[in-house]
Amino acid sequence: MMQKGLSGFRRFLDVMETEPEIQDAPDAVELKDVKGRVCYEDVSFHYSDDETTVLSHVSIEIPAGKSVALVGPSGGGKTTICSLLPRFYDVTGGRVTVDGQDIRSLTLKSLRSQIGVVQQDVYLFSGSIRDNIAYGKPDATEEEIIEAAKCANIHDFIMELPDQYDTFVGERGARLSGGQKQRISIARVFLKNPPILILDEATSALDNESERWIQHSLEELSKNRTTITIAHRLSTIKNADEIIVITENGIAERGTHETLLEKNGIYAGYYNMT
Repeated sequence: MMQKGLSGFRRFLDVMETEPEIQDAPDAVELKDVKGRVCYEDVSFHYSDDETTVLSHVSIEIPAGKSVALVGPSGGGKTTICSLLPRFYDVTGGRVTVDGQDIRSLTLKSLRSQIGVVQQDVYLFSGSIRDNIAYGKPDATEEEIIEAAKCANIHDFIMELPDQYDTFVGERGARLSGGQKQRISIARVFLKNPPILILDEATSALDNESERWIQHSLEELSKNRTTITIAHRLSTIKNADEIIVITENGIAERGTHETLLEKNGIYAGYYNMT
């Protein structure tokens, strides 16, 4: 037991002592009074251990409070575009700005505090439902947590549980369904209340009944927020202000749902298959 414990502790120390690749610049400033205008200006990107280009000279402008949807085949760079905004990676060419400020000139904490992310694969911690919702804002009051749960259409379900908000969810939320876990993750973002939102295929792993609930919650969440959505189910993005079709060769088409259908190109082909 001592030997196993010691080897495990050494691995733990190795992880804790790992220096993050993405660091604050020495003169980084706080991001304040965020309106939510996001611009990708001639952005190129490749991974540091691989010279293969993932993105090449991509330019996208998202006005504050507007929504953009990214569609296209796997491997085109949709998730990479979203990952560059909170600086999970840094661009290798061009720049990404929020309200005109290069995100590399901002502190990571202030930048990421203004961005909410809802992913397909939800991570819940081994604890209560209350704790998992409050992860979006650790100092939240009980009233704020309940209001966030109501906005995410999960409050009524929670109140039917024996321990209500104190219900234990199990490791990775093992005691909840996919749709219930997804709504808890949406409640987290309602509680955080960020001006910028990233939705990464948030409904693609759900059944039709759960998707209807989640889609309604996401529509409420997206109101008056700058929103980037990655979607495989095109029915969920018809109302986006701009739809951008991304292939391995970069941006192939862009426009509203109606204009892209009229073009009868790649997007129309995808839409007619559904």
